[in-house]
Amino acid sequence: MTDETGLPPEIALLWGLREAPRRGRKPSLTVQDVTRAAIEVADAEGLGAVSMARVAKQLGNSTMALYRYVESKESLLKLMADAALDDPPVLPADGDWRTGLTTWTTCVLESLRKHPWYSRIPLHGPPAGPRNLAWFDSGLSALAGTPLEEGEKVGVVMGLITLVHGQLRFSVELAEGFEDNPEAFGRTYSHALRTVVDPRRMPALSRVVAAGVFDHDELYDESDVDEEFTFGLNLYLDGVAAYLARRA
Repeated sequence: MTDETGLPPEIALLWGLREAPRRGRKPSLTVQDVTRAAIEVADAEGLGAVSMARVAKQLGNSTMALYRYVESKESLLKLMADAALDDPPVLPADGDWRTGLTTWTTCVLESLRKHPWYSRIPLHGPPAGPRNLAWFDSGLSALAGTPLEEGEKVGVVMGLITLVHGQLRFSVELAEGFEDNPEAFGRTYSHALRTVVDPRRMPALSRVVAAGVFDHDELYDESDVDEEFTFGLNLYLDGVAAYLARRA
C-alpha cells in the first residue's frame, strides 16, 4: 500500500514525507519529538519499556494524541532504529577500501553501542531510513575504487552489517549475563566442560578444553570481546582481499 507520495507509508514517515493531518487542532508535536522521547525511554529503561502509553507520558500527552504522528509501536521502533544512529564518518579519500571499511565498521558498532537496546529491535526489511541509507552509501563508497560489480559491493557491506549486529547482540547479552551471574563465566564453566565433553563425540572441542583455553578465573572481559571482534573483522576483510585478488 502506498500513500500520496507513491511510497509505502512507513518509508514516507521515515523521510518526513507524510502529509500532516488536515483536520483537528494544529499539531503540538512532531514525529521527531515522539521518536526522541521513545529513545529517551529506551536509553533509561530498556526497549521493553517502550510503549505508546509510556512515550506519551514522557511527552506529557495522551496516548491517543501520539497516534496522530505514529500509527503503531512497530512504526515507532523503525523510527527509533534510524534516528538513534550517528551520522556516518568521513572515509579516507585515498581509495584504500580496507581502511575505509575498517573505519566504517568500527564507527557503526560504536554508534550502536550508545544504545544497547538497539540489538533487540526486530529487523523487518532492508535499510530504508535516511540515516540507515546514509551509512549504507558510506560503506559502498569505500569500495568505489575496487573492480567489484555493484551487486558484489552490496554483498560485502551487508556481510559487515551482519557482523556488526551479531557483535552488538553478543556483547550486550554477555555483559548482562555476567552482571546477573558472574560465576557462570569462571572456573565453573571450565570444570563443566571437562566433565561433560566426550573426546569421542566432540574431538575438536575436547582438544580446546584440554589445551586449557577456558581455564581462567574470569572468562568475560569487555576488552577481550572487542579483540575477538577485531580478529573476526580482519578475517572477513582478508576474505574480501583474496576475492579481489582473484578478480584482478
